[in-house]
Amino acid sequence: MNCSNCGHFNDGGKFCVKCGHKLQEEVAVKQAAAASEYQPQSQPQPAYAPQQPNQRVRQAKKVSKSFFSYFAEGIKNPTATAQAAGESQFVNALITVILYALSIPIMLYVGWKLLLIQFVRSMFKLPIISEELAPSDMEDFNTGVDLIKATDINSIIHFNFTDFVFKQGVFIFIGLAVIIGATYVAAKFGKVNVSFKEFFSRFGTFLIIPTALLLIGLVLAFLHVEYFSYFMNFGLLSIFLVVPFTIASFKQSGTNGLDRIYSTLIVYVVITIVLTFIANGLGEEAKTIITRMGNSSELNDLF
Repeated sequence: MNCSNCGHFNDGGKFCVKCGHKLQEEVAVKQAAAASEYQPQSQPQPAYAPQQPNQRVRQAKKVSKSFFSYFAEGIKNPTATAQAAGESQFVNALITVILYALSIPIMLYVGWKLLLIQFVRSMFKLPIISEELAPSDMEDFNTGVDLIKATDINSIIHFNFTDFVFKQGVFIFIGLAVIIGATYVAAKFGKVNVSFKEFFSRFGTFLIIPTALLLIGLVLAFLHVEYFSYFMNFGLLSIFLVVPFTIASFKQSGTNGLDRIYSTLIVYVVITIVLTFIANGLGEEAKTIITRMGNSSELNDLF
């Protein structure tokens, strides 16, 4: 090792044999310099922190999980679930009402061909018509029915899914809101002391079973099973049971209020009016479909 003081080379030892400079301090300085020179650099930090799950996605998962649990419990124990439903179940009840309103137009859009065939078949079964038909006429009719089933008529007459479902869904939702509002007013006249959110939650909970019937009908419509119309009718008519069940589930705060029987009858009148408006709206859509079918050259070519 060379001495840093005089430059003399030393084979070893702690001191330089020429000038007496301490060599141990020189070794320590060089080791420290070498250590600092080859010190590994710190690992680069990531430019951004790992992205956290989207807050809206987590909230949507939480709401959906809560709703499925609520819906299943409402089917299993409808009365107990409805009576336990408070304002905290308002969102779940609102989702149920929206599902009820949307399932009807979707079902009609998917299964209107089957409904048309059922209607024509019922007309052919009338004694006045069936007695005048020859067996060959019925064979031609059955052939036409099979042809209609195998043809995507929606694409021919340009029957728009979004326009029909959205328009009729909003219309039915407004009708349901009117029915729920009328039921709430009738309950208030009957001296039922309850907030609207709690009342809405209980009404929506009693609406779970009718909604489930409509959803079953919707699945059958997608599978082209003609019996879907029965579930649709049961789901629609079940609204007449939801009203008295909801009113009867609350206790009256006094004895001089409107009797529950009269409250129910008043709401039934409102339901009848609302269903009439809905039927008229669907009837107008049916007229539009029939008109498009009559004006479609592509459909006429099939026959």
